Amino acid sequence: MEDEAVLHARVGATIRALREKSGLSMRELARRAGVSQPFLSQIERGASAPSMITTYRLAEALGEQPGALLPAPGEPVTVVRAGEGRAIPVANRPDAATGRALVMQPGTPLEVIEYVVAPGEYLEEWFALPGELAVYVVDGELEVEVEGRAPVVLGPRDLVSHSAALRHRWRVHGDAPVHLLLAIAHPPEGPARRPAARTAQLSDRERR
Repeated sequence: MEDEAVLHARVGATIRALREKSGLSMRELARRAGVSQPFLSQIERGASAPSMITTYRLAEALGEQPGALLPAPGEPVTVVRAGEGRAIPVANRPDAATGRALVMQPGTPLEVIEYVVAPGEYLEEWFALPGELAVYVVDGELEVEVEGRAPVVLGPRDLVSHSAALRHRWRVHGDAPVHLLLAIAHPPEGPARRPAARTAQLSDRERR
């Protein structure tokens, strides 16, 4: 397991390399991704780590899958032990729920992210992106709201799946933490090569 600062530096270097390969200036990439240039500079220098929202926005602006923004794994078979995996917050705010990226690698359309969210942690961002998703609850209860539909509450061993292009958000239901797995299958051509439906909002810090 790499040191967190080293991992942030490698993520920043990967984003910078992809930006330079695409011929985009830092200002232009920041504009396309809807983040500020100073914040993008912090990411590229490894001083800040992009949240899930920012990762998707940067990937879309670069014409890449989100996993391409992470350093390539050193081996073709990857084992992620308990406690390993990149920590990725839902948004850049102190109370944001933080997921653990179990599968998010270059060259694969599949993402698997684990969350253990306590009541009071921020989880309620609206998301929409190309592809399909499934949410499996390991423990606790999760309220899933898909825009235009009645919310549903999932309990242990329940699963919901739907088009990821439908705007959706989650809430912890009840007073106990919820443990869940999120799986996303992106289209083979990559999320930035289709008309984007994603409308996830940026936090105040990411806008500055």
